[in-house]
Amino acid sequence: MSHPLEDYALISNCHSAALVGKNGSIDWLCFPCFDSPACFAKLLGTHDNGCWQIHPKKQYETKRSYFKDTMVLETIFTTPTGSCRLIDCMLMEHESPTLIRSIEGIAGEVDLEFKLTMRFDYGSIIPWVRRNPDGSGITAIAGPEAITIYSPIPLHGKNMHTEAAFKVRATEKASFVLHWYPSHLCAPPTLSDPDQQILKTISWWKNWSSQCTYHGFDEEAVKRSLLTLKALNYEPTGAIVAAPTTSLPEELGGVRNWDYRYGWIRDSSFTLLALLSAGYKEEAIQWNKWLLRAVAGTPSQMNIMYGIRAERRLTELELEWLVGYENSTPVRIGNDAYTQFQLDVYGEFLASIYLAQVNGITLNDNTWRIAKKMIAFVCENWMMPDEGIWEIRGPRKHFTHSKVMAWVALHYGIESAQEFNLSCNINEWIKIRDIIHQDICQNGFDPELNSFVQYYGSKELDASLLLLTHFGFLPPEDPRMIGTIEAVQKYLMKDGLLLRYINKNHIDGLPGLEGSFIACSFWLVRNLNLIGRCDEAMELYTYLQSLRNDVGLFAEEYSVVHKRMLGNYPQALSHIAHINAAMGYQLPKT
Repeated sequence: MSHPLEDYALISNCHSAALVGKNGSIDWLCFPCFDSPACFAKLLGTHDNGCWQIHPKKQYETKRSYFKDTMVLETIFTTPTGSCRLIDCMLMEHESPTLIRSIEGIAGEVDLEFKLTMRFDYGSIIPWVRRNPDGSGITAIAGPEAITIYSPIPLHGKNMHTEAAFKVRATEKASFVLHWYPSHLCAPPTLSDPDQQILKTISWWKNWSSQCTYHGFDEEAVKRSLLTLKALNYEPTGAIVAAPTTSLPEELGGVRNWDYRYGWIRDSSFTLLALLSAGYKEEAIQWNKWLLRAVAGTPSQMNIMYGIRAERRLTELELEWLVGYENSTPVRIGNDAYTQFQLDVYGEFLASIYLAQVNGITLNDNTWRIAKKMIAFVCENWMMPDEGIWEIRGPRKHFTHSKVMAWVALHYGIESAQEFNLSCNINEWIKIRDIIHQDICQNGFDPELNSFVQYYGSKELDASLLLLTHFGFLPPEDPRMIGTIEAVQKYLMKDGLLLRYINKNHIDGLPGLEGSFIACSFWLVRNLNLIGRCDEAMELYTYLQSLRNDVGLFAEEYSVVHKRMLGNYPQALSHIAHINAAMGYQLPKT
């Protein structure tokens, strides 16, 4: 059986990330970038698909935490004979992608095992492994990739794996250094002082954390979510991946397994709000620049998501050699949802443009030209059905949330034009904005349910309806919004958490079920606060916080039945929703 997702901690260098288990095993690592083929893929397969474990030989207990205000992980192993600490660190601002694993004795004596399986291309390629000529470690090469591991102890090959046994006593230390590099180049030299490099990385993260201006409710938890967002930031371009993983299932043993190592337009306004609310203007600027590069082109060609360098084509493939997490197949790389038509991305783009400006981010003339073309496209196509925010793989429908986001595109385009004196056909925009609002209130609201509905003519509910207040479509005190909040609670709440929707007749085009969606539950927290039901909001917030793992990470979903996390992990949208719920902010009222 696979380890529960909550057993994993995340480490990152803002180019890529690794998942480290409580047992001291790195079971997922894509080098050199988030979307690169994994060189450790045990998370989605078996030991033979690649992992790196350092842990005591005998029975042990584990306690772990991040160094305060960093993404550097410390795991303390306690055994009957002694204790030791394992520090896992991906170096920041280093010439080559580098991971350090440093083990240090604390008390007594601990016998340790070193087990390494290097595989390239998501565990499919067994590399050519040779000892370094100077005896400093080993090098693995296959095709364009190479990894060198410098080791202070002798390493031994056995059945296509690498093993070693060693011990540490109090104050003794052993540091292992992994470098990834292109195989046509020379291997990077060993680090003269790995401890000093770890300290530099700790300092880098602490410096970043010190820029946070948020000092309020649940401050430490909010900072941890902000750190997680930063860890998911591809620093060279400003993109933020939805998650560093692919194909972690929304249902154990099911087929709802998707690649989330890309940047979604839908998350843009939420991300900007979270970062700007905490004082991180530079990250918001870089994210906005990535967004503008990504969407450049005709509005009809706009993707719902892009690669971390703003790539448009994210062709979906299935990796048949991987058995999947908890035997959940297929394992996919790429994501065919990039071809979908979703009206909401235009609203999210325009809301982001407005939000950037009101926070003092100066946008160039090209930005407004792009924005006007986007609005013109919405004016001509808002009445079209689409795949909606949840990327259904069934027939297109007139989703209420999508129509609202078409209204958002017009609304925040108008606000930008008026507030910042930008040229546009404002009278025409106002006319169409009001037509869309009237259409939604007439066709997207069900008087019998006293609630907005998932799509025109249906009786189904959708948690995305909770976002109507976020974007200012209606004030929270409007009776229709209060009715919607209550209906969502009544029909979508399961064992204290919200589902996205009820998948009647496989409306999303897929078999099976999924867990409760963590971001949606945080959206409910925020809505309950807005309508004055603060005690109820706090109760739900506290419950959600109890679902974080021991180092403060959220997955995409949570299974109340299995009492464990589901979906790709850690999930940016869950952490964004947590931040916004805790801060209690929304887009500026207009």
